[in-house]
Amino acid sequence: MGSNSSRIGDLPKNEYLKKLSGTESISENDPFWNQLLSFSFPAPTSSSELKLLEEATISVCRSLVENNPRTGNLGALIKVFLSRTKELKLSAECQNHIFIWQTHNALFIICCLLKVFICQMSEEELQLHFTYEEKSPGNYSSDSEDLLEELLCCLMQLITDIPLLDITYEISVEAISTMVVFLSCQLFHKEVLRQSISHKYLMRGPCLPYTSKLVKTLLYNFIRQEKPPPPGAHVFPQQSDGGGLLYGLASGVATGLWTVFTLGGVGSKAAASPELSSPLANQSLLLLLVLANLTDASDAPNPYRQAIMSFKNTQDSSPFPSSIPHAFQINFNSLYTALCEQQTSDQATLLLYTLLHQNSNIRTYMLARTDMENLVLPILEILYHVEERNSHHVYMALIILLILTEDDGFNRSIHEVILKNITWYSERVLTEISLGSLLILVVIRTIQYNMTRTRDKYLHTNCLAALANMSAQFRSLHQYAAQRIISLFSLLSKKHNKVLEQATQSLRGSLSSNDVPLPDYAQDLNVIEEVIRMMLEIINSCLTNSLHHNPNLVYALLYKRDLFEQFRTHPSFQDIMQNIDLVISFFSSRLLQAGAELSVERVLEIIKQGVVALPKDRLKPLADRQVDRVLACQAFVHAASGFSQFHGLSVRFASQDVCTHLSLYINLHRHHHHRYHL
Repeated sequence: MGSNSSRIGDLPKNEYLKKLSGTESISENDPFWNQLLSFSFPAPTSSSELKLLEEATISVCRSLVENNPRTGNLGALIKVFLSRTKELKLSAECQNHIFIWQTHNALFIICCLLKVFICQMSEEELQLHFTYEEKSPGNYSSDSEDLLEELLCCLMQLITDIPLLDITYEISVEAISTMVVFLSCQLFHKEVLRQSISHKYLMRGPCLPYTSKLVKTLLYNFIRQEKPPPPGAHVFPQQSDGGGLLYGLASGVATGLWTVFTLGGVGSKAAASPELSSPLANQSLLLLLVLANLTDASDAPNPYRQAIMSFKNTQDSSPFPSSIPHAFQINFNSLYTALCEQQTSDQATLLLYTLLHQNSNIRTYMLARTDMENLVLPILEILYHVEERNSHHVYMALIILLILTEDDGFNRSIHEVILKNITWYSERVLTEISLGSLLILVVIRTIQYNMTRTRDKYLHTNCLAALANMSAQFRSLHQYAAQRIISLFSLLSKKHNKVLEQATQSLRGSLSSNDVPLPDYAQDLNVIEEVIRMMLEIINSCLTNSLHHNPNLVYALLYKRDLFEQFRTHPSFQDIMQNIDLVISFFSSRLLQAGAELSVERVLEIIKQGVVALPKDRLKPLADRQVDRVLACQAFVHAASGFSQFHGLSVRFASQDVCTHLSLYINLHRHHHHRYHL
């Protein structure tokens, strides 16, 4: 681009870019490269600026795609970059700003070109562009360098070995972003790739030994949340003619971000894009997620997923089994803190899900924490602000709750954590409430929002599954939480009656007209009755296992006892209604004996006395049943509907749901089977 290229609008006429993309082969030792790499224009900081950059360079990229098979100039550029990276570590130690600046510029151009090549050609054609070797007359050797593999190995070395300093921050971000662009090949295939170039290069060969080191480095980048250096940390003088611009890390923070692919799901609200405090941490997280969710090769498992599944705490001194490859250790306390602080982004929530689901060491550690509210509260905030979140972020939060509520210890401990003044909960002032009761309130609110807005069966099922997992350990439910449980049942009951009435009227109308097709009210009724049954099971489980701990729930039951009358004789609910009917009858009779016009306090006192008097053997527990949490996976698929349609892809700057979408898409095509107990 040269030292005079300071504006994007000048790029189509730039003589250095024309030469790079032209018909003349350029030797890697040509002084031309120093001139090309001495550009200094501000990196794109918005989608509009990115679009301008793409439009300005489209003619150059087309020419390079056409001429590179004959000139091999892309390969020469990569060789220039590879030779420079050999001295990068020394240059960082010696504070050689100019050398690092030019090396970064080389990688920036490579990343831009790689994105264009991946968008416009097949993997076979892409590899041909990276395996060019100039042949002299009479030389029929078929040997050629695989520059793509060398480039990837070099990037992994750069990410893991180059010290993170002010002058190396930007090139580190660009190296990670270039790897993300390389992995974006999946975006242009509807089917899941199992024999792609990513499998060829990243799961075997020279790149494989870097697996654990790369995963560890990316995790620590996420943990540390290193901010870009201040504007004065990386400054190059302007050209005397005014053509050059200040080139600094602050002005180029977004350089590595614009290359990330984004994909919007059908019917999914786009996530807000807050300003990134740490581009390095964000890009590291995205790369980590994509690597972890690569499908296994036909002959080898995904080594990056193996590394994520097996790493241990630095305080764990037990040896790694020899059967576990790519193992390493990391500080779990620092990781836990970072996960708690970063749950506002959907990619951080996806990382939390991945670790809880796949790494038993992490799951055990988190469930043993005495400050679980630091993790659970951000998850509850995601669900509480459901209307502001995209669907897959909400589903991810729900699946995390499902995993946590599988543990009885967690279900007990959350009722022992007392919270003060939950400011983000606006429906009612909660000056003091247990974490368990707050969780119930938020999940019920999510169900009610879904009933009136999105009407998603899978969201219902997963919310109720979390409540069902907790129900046997409900303790000292807040009166408002108890009221909301019964209010939700009331809402479901009204919905059931409405659909039943519609079905009856439709059936009557069909007697006079045989030509009009009937709506499928039977299916609607089955769905509603399934949800009602789950709700009754939750109430029944609480009464059977912890009646004496929940006088507020008994009070709410008695206050709305008429709601349950219609279900006593319903064939679908007779078994589940026995215990509930017994509790209502038993306590109703005791209240009648106490007289009329009782105060709330007096009613609660009678309930507490009655709990002691009620023989426990009269409440018969339901037969335990296990349900495959395959619905959780179905929920993922439902939330990500349309993710497999990769037409109309856009490349946007600094979107916060970037490779999370790609990771989700790949993740959805593997079958995860969780289990929960009802």
